[in-house]
Amino acid sequence: MRNAAAGVALRLLKAVNARRARHAPAPDAGTVRILLQHAYGMGGTIRTVLNLAGYLARERDVEIVSVVRAAKEPFFPIPPGVRVSFLDDRTRPRGRVGRLLSRFPSVLIPEQENVYRSVSLWTDLRLVGFLRSLRGGVLISTRPGFNLVTALFAPPDVLTVGQEHVALDVHSPEVRRLIRRRYGRLDAFVTLTQADLDQYARLLRANPPRRLLRVPNAVPDLAGDVSALEEKCVVAIGRLVHAKGFDRLVEAWKHVAAAHPDWVLRIYGGGTQKAEHRLRTRIEEAGLADKVFLMGSSSEVGVELAKSSIYVVSSRYEGFGMTILEAMSKGVPVVSFDCPHGPKEIITHEHDGLLVRPRKPRALAEAVCRLIEDRELRARLGGNALLTAAGYDLDAVGSQWDSLLADLVRS
Repeated sequence: MRNAAAGVALRLLKAVNARRARHAPAPDAGTVRILLQHAYGMGGTIRTVLNLAGYLARERDVEIVSVVRAAKEPFFPIPPGVRVSFLDDRTRPRGRVGRLLSRFPSVLIPEQENVYRSVSLWTDLRLVGFLRSLRGGVLISTRPGFNLVTALFAPPDVLTVGQEHVALDVHSPEVRRLIRRRYGRLDAFVTLTQADLDQYARLLRANPPRRLLRVPNAVPDLAGDVSALEEKCVVAIGRLVHAKGFDRLVEAWKHVAAAHPDWVLRIYGGGTQKAEHRLRTRIEEAGLADKVFLMGSSSEVGVELAKSSIYVVSSRYEGFGMTILEAMSKGVPVVSFDCPHGPKEIITHEHDGLLVRPRKPRALAEAVCRLIEDRELRARLGGNALLTAAGYDLDAVGSQWDSLLADLVRS
């Protein structure tokens, strides 16, 4: 019964879209809306989306549409010229209908998508209402769940661009199946890495979007000076989640601390109380309570990076590795697991950082120790890192977005 009702609804939607397409004006990229999970939250995706929005707002009308609002104030500053609106504002009392529908799970976002537990039937209703209200312009959606809903419900006169901030192989088979079926309805789909682009090209070869391309994230302009690389401090940044591999980093630091007890590791990033407690317990059990410090979240990562001499990445996988570029922009050399997919597309081994075998804490420790012990190598890699970061400057990356939007309007 449910499948039959869905089929009828989709046929009606198709008929409405066909009628609307006949009367649609010419495509226009003067108005850009960016669909984001939580604009006032913290995290790499939010920071990079705000960075992009600020660039696009130089010559366009730009609005970030935040699906939920769970904080009264933004963690990161909102760029000049960028408006923010909210579909499900949880900082204010909902009406009776909102309270009722919020008790039911989403029927539009796949259960296997990480955002599933953060949305509800009320969110679905608000999201579809927003999409159907659009008249022309460009809509950029920023995660698989929203890409899938956008592909299904966005009107035909809206140019739709899907983004991916993690790797395709991270997603479940169910999500990949939906991606294969629906992403062909998008006008463009953008990955952050060439490796991910290649995987999507294979997955979508039977039903590709009009444009399938790679556009990396741009490095934001961060506070803080270029590091002098003299502080006996190594930094890692990321949410306290399994993917970031901080358990392996603690294991690696046991070897670093034994060889260089005067050096410390600072881990910046938030997470659940349970995740923080688990990692803190691991640190204490390793006897590193005075060597490894959980610093919490910081909105001024540039300042903290400028006070470090090495940046370390212990991730099990990375969509792109924005913090790698941020560290490089402060002249800090990076030691990273050669994990899928981002690090090896940014780091050139022995030129601006060191890549080591994934899943090998001892190899990570040896690379960190090598940079600790070789000041000249540290300085050479750090200097080259500055040059690498310059290639991801906002104007250079932003011009790729300009070209994409212009191409979608023309075609």
